[in-house]
Amino acid sequence: MSTGGNGAPKRSKVEALKLESQYLKLPLIDEVNADGASVGEQAMQILKFHGSYQQDDRDTRVQLRREGQEPAYSFMVRVRIPGGRIDARQYLACDELSRAVGNETLRITTRQEFQLHGILKQDLKSTIRKVNETLLDTLAACGDVERNVLCCPAPVHDAVHAEMQEDCARLAAHFAPRSSSYWDIWLDGEKIDNPDAPRPQPALVPTAGDDAVEPLYGKTYMPRKFKTAFALPDDNCTDVYANDLGYIAVVEGGHVVGYNVVVGGGMGTTPSAKKTFPAVAVDLCYVPRPEALRVGEAVLKVQRDFGDRGDRKRARLKYVIYDWGIDAFKAKVEEYLGEPLTPPRDLPITEVDDHLGWHEQGDGNWFLGIPVENGRVKDEGDLRLASGLRAYFERFGSPARLTCLQSIILTDIPPDRKDEVNAWLEEYGIASAEETSTVRRWAMACPALPTCGLAVTESERVLPAVMGQFEEAMARLGLEEERYSVHMTGCPNGCARPYNCDIGLVGRGASKNPDGSPGPGTYTIFLGGRVQGDRLNVVYKDYVPLERIVDELVPVFTRFKVERGPGESFGDYCHRVGVEALAAEGAEA
Repeated sequence: MSTGGNGAPKRSKVEALKLESQYLKLPLIDEVNADGASVGEQAMQILKFHGSYQQDDRDTRVQLRREGQEPAYSFMVRVRIPGGRIDARQYLACDELSRAVGNETLRITTRQEFQLHGILKQDLKSTIRKVNETLLDTLAACGDVERNVLCCPAPVHDAVHAEMQEDCARLAAHFAPRSSSYWDIWLDGEKIDNPDAPRPQPALVPTAGDDAVEPLYGKTYMPRKFKTAFALPDDNCTDVYANDLGYIAVVEGGHVVGYNVVVGGGMGTTPSAKKTFPAVAVDLCYVPRPEALRVGEAVLKVQRDFGDRGDRKRARLKYVIYDWGIDAFKAKVEEYLGEPLTPPRDLPITEVDDHLGWHEQGDGNWFLGIPVENGRVKDEGDLRLASGLRAYFERFGSPARLTCLQSIILTDIPPDRKDEVNAWLEEYGIASAEETSTVRRWAMACPALPTCGLAVTESERVLPAVMGQFEEAMARLGLEEERYSVHMTGCPNGCARPYNCDIGLVGRGASKNPDGSPGPGTYTIFLGGRVQGDRLNVVYKDYVPLERIVDELVPVFTRFKVERGPGESFGDYCHRVGVEALAAEGAEA
């Protein structure tokens, strides 16, 4: 932990802002209603806890600066959706907001949420209120708190999936901030409550000095963001090892009897700061289902009390575990619990399902998983996904689920309406899972330019073209049915989880087009992770121009086709042979 000159722990600037905010209220409550297109730096930091980021259009930033104008400010609003469960009314409300006050698109995130982009400050308060009126909210979708809690979205009607979703909802409610600031600022003090939602409980692991307003978080909340996911050993569709806290279901007799708890995952890193790194979570314990929330609270409180509040680059839980070791961390969690933890069960992750295509639900109805490229719900050319989904929810009125691969699942479809739904897909030019290449089904990207202030390269806007190059190369090699994951980000922060997949493409540096205009950038290529998400990949090549990415990988796929073992995946092959050896051979070629 960082220390000051007198040996006392250092506190970052953001820590001071949180303390001065009086539980996330000041100065945001004054600036939200003030004139102007933006909020100040202090309010901008506090705004994140309420589920919104201030952004500007980086495509126009330089020109506006030359003209002496301020940036084209807007706001991203993130809708918190635990477990990715929404109903038709909620979808249609978000769609309406995207058209009325946004940029006419919805974006499905890698954490089962919706993002609305292009919201002007004058519309921010009414937008957040409208979200709450649907019994969703934006509270804690961003900021130094528990983020949206993930759970397998498959609408399978069995006890296992129902129990996992119940536990997900219970944990999300319990870990949500409890200060009234959110309702005071956005809803004029009125709390719009969902009567069916789980209620937060008193602190399950009482600690000395628990705060009366925020018993879990205190006045300065968490050192950095905290992420949690629920998964199954045979379906890690939530990428559980990329989270600070993960629950892997232990199933006996058709019920969840408990969970293997894993801790310390996180993707963000800063290449120039060697003290930072991505990490996959490690085993902590086994916990019976009734005690799962209590153990999770203890883990959260240890991170709250011992995470680095002086250096935000090293403030995630993974660094506490790295510095202490898992045994010391486990001992501290046991100290908070007041009892020993049980060793984890032998329960490796074996598979991942993207839940796309038609599937029986188990109650006589069907669900349909629809691929949404990079999560962007839009109308563009012959594709009319935004208008198509609007028509679907207006016509059918059934619920849906959002996936961590940025796609959408339409649920509760009666068998006698399957033909009608298939005709709807064709009418609006929406590609089915069967019409989507394998590599596109398992690819995803962060938004990056032009809205993200951290992006150094393109991501979402260029990945579709890169996928086209992959499709052509795989067809030539006869590997078009091969499943491997490609995750692209516009910077090293890892929002699209590029460090534990088969092929990670991470924005490295800016580039220029021949005419001198900004180019799409250069990338670091990582290889050797895998779809299951339980292993980090490593650097294959650095500073690769966008147009060279697939060409640099074709020799590796060519070797893979000849040298792979029976049933061996691309990521496992790269790991077995050694990415450094593959890179060395590529350099000699």
